[in-house]
Amino acid sequence: MSEILIQLAYLFAAFLFITALRALGRPDSARRGMQLAAFGMAVAILATLFQTRILSYEWILVGAASGAIAGYPLGMWVPMTAMPQRIALSHAFGALAATLVGIAEYFIGFSGGTLVRSNVAALALEVLFGGVTITGSLMAFGKLQEILPGRPLTFRGQNILNALLLAACYCCLVWLIAFPAHVMIFGVMVALAVLLGILFVLPIGGADMPVVVSLLNSYAGLAAVATGFAIDNNILIIVGALDGLSGLILGIAMSKAMNRSFANVLFGAFGSTDAAASVATGAAGEMSSTTAEDAALRLAYATRVILVPGYGLAVSQAQHQMRELGETDREARRRCPIRHPPCRWADARTHECAVGRGRGSVRQAHRHG
Repeated sequence: MSEILIQLAYLFAAFLFITALRALGRPDSARRGMQLAAFGMAVAILATLFQTRILSYEWILVGAASGAIAGYPLGMWVPMTAMPQRIALSHAFGALAATLVGIAEYFIGFSGGTLVRSNVAALALEVLFGGVTITGSLMAFGKLQEILPGRPLTFRGQNILNALLLAACYCCLVWLIAFPAHVMIFGVMVALAVLLGILFVLPIGGADMPVVVSLLNSYAGLAAVATGFAIDNNILIIVGALDGLSGLILGIAMSKAMNRSFANVLFGAFGSTDAAASVATGAAGEMSSTTAEDAALRLAYATRVILVPGYGLAVSQAQHQMRELGETDREARRRCPIRHPPCRWADARTHECAVGRGRGSVRQAHRHG
């Protein structure tokens, strides 16, 4: 396959990735978005296999077989309630691959005497973001899986120490750009990045791990961008940029949904008793409690009812009860259409009920109960 056809295949794969991201924004098209993304990845991999720089396919086949053996159980057998920790583990694998590529490319250039400043800058950024993502994702996986304590683990001067480690990594990066052949500095930067990933996630509580996983997703995307620049691969640059930006946007959106700032999630050690109490005392707005009977009455007088499943429903494994409630509501509306006079709910617990006419809306039912 000629280089032009390979680049056209990369362009088509990038189009599929962008279309997939758009489709993932809607529940009714999310499945199609995942299928488009998988097809785009298959196109990108097949095009890469025709690169003239590939001299042997033995180790590529070994890696593909190992990935398939590890990926099938993760995709088919992991329950949906464990999806956040599965994603965190996948980020760790992806970042490990990018980091190993960066280390290998650096030592190949060092042994051949072909290291140049621009290439070393890309490799250093790749290893820096990859090292942070590896250990950070493993820490997030451990907290979500309850292998590690889910509470924030803090100590005095923790944020200052993290800032110093980040500054040290930046100094190593600048030093490598100025003096590319200093292998010791390269090794120190890798070690500092790995340590920074651990200390970065350590003070964040398990409840905030989905936001952290989104941010680590952004770091993995940046590592992929750096890898693309280092090995001159356009599809890695495009996909990494999409991954990095979408992960950052998702993390900020999730923080806003929790009425918290992005910085508070990352540096506030939220999840401890003191932090939770301080947030609770500063909460504003109205809150009204309800009972099952009151909720049934509001459902009866609502014009439309929309059931939106969330992560809490999945954890409690109440999807069957939710489906039963929806079927009962639809059956009740068929027996007593909206145009008829109001009817009473005979027994909310046994669902022997009919729906009366009313002007209640989903928004009102949600606000009041």
